[in-house]
Amino acid sequence: MTRKFLSACLLLALLTTLAAAQPTGYIISASNAEHLADEAGLRSRVAFLSDSLCTGRASGTPGSLHAQSAIARQFAAYGLRPFGSSYFHGFRTVNGASAHNVVGFLPGSGDRYVVVAAHYDHIGTLAGTLYPGADSNASGVAALLTLAQMFHHLRELGKTYAHTIIFVALDGKEQSLSGSHHLWNEIAGGLLRDPRTGLPVPQKSIDLMVNIDQVGGTEAPLHKNRPDYLMMLCEPENGRRDALLIANLNTEVKLDLGFDYYGSKDFTRVFYRTISDQKPFLDHGIPSVMFTSGITLRNNKVTDDADSLDYGILRRRVLAMFYYLVRVI
Repeated sequence: MTRKFLSACLLLALLTTLAAAQPTGYIISASNAEHLADEAGLRSRVAFLSDSLCTGRASGTPGSLHAQSAIARQFAAYGLRPFGSSYFHGFRTVNGASAHNVVGFLPGSGDRYVVVAAHYDHIGTLAGTLYPGADSNASGVAALLTLAQMFHHLRELGKTYAHTIIFVALDGKEQSLSGSHHLWNEIAGGLLRDPRTGLPVPQKSIDLMVNIDQVGGTEAPLHKNRPDYLMMLCEPENGRRDALLIANLNTEVKLDLGFDYYGSKDFTRVFYRTISDQKPFLDHGIPSVMFTSGITLRNNKVTDDADSLDYGILRRRVLAMFYYLVRVI
């Protein structure tokens, strides 16, 4: 045997040994985070937020404080960094209540941003009656927290994305979108500073705002016998509908998708342009998307509780939003 032949054999043996030492079948991809979107975890988050401890989560109440504190703890557990020294960004609602957005930051590799938000407030306890707000909008917050956990997990595995994601649990939606207006005013005023650089997050560097508002219901399907549906409201040219369609087609999600509010131009305009938390961003030219499963007969009623949701379908909706975000960030 020649020296070159022996060297080649030794090199091949070394490479074979190294390959055998690696975990078999392991690839860092988005699918590595799928297991974190589990029904039990989603149910637990919704159940906590709609429990009597949170008293319906009206802005400025002790129940709201319990909710926002729990959200901040999970932000910290998922490696989200606060802007400044605190996750809590306080403001007064239009009715004078003391409210707080909870804001966390997951760094990307570039200098562009995507905002992902869901409001956690609800109407509270009125005349001694608790309005749990499970679908509206504990379901959206459960989705938000799960998405934060999934992207953090991928980052720990070594996966990076170009965009930095700003996760926000909004307060004050039930009071004229006070929380989303405050968030926009912080950005416009240069008060939201990137923890990496200390510099303000520029308006022009925000490529997309994604609002998750009520995604747990199954009682108002788009088509008969398809409770597994999801609506995505956006401008056709700016919301990247194709990203959701491809994600839905190429994964096991396979939801019944809609891109307007039950075929009504008027209701689509109202929900997309007027009464939901993406409005301040749209008003300032930021492309925005709203994910929703629509209003049901349980809205703002005592029957909107944790047991009324289908967590298998909620999980599939979270996966659809996750794979959508993977494609746009």
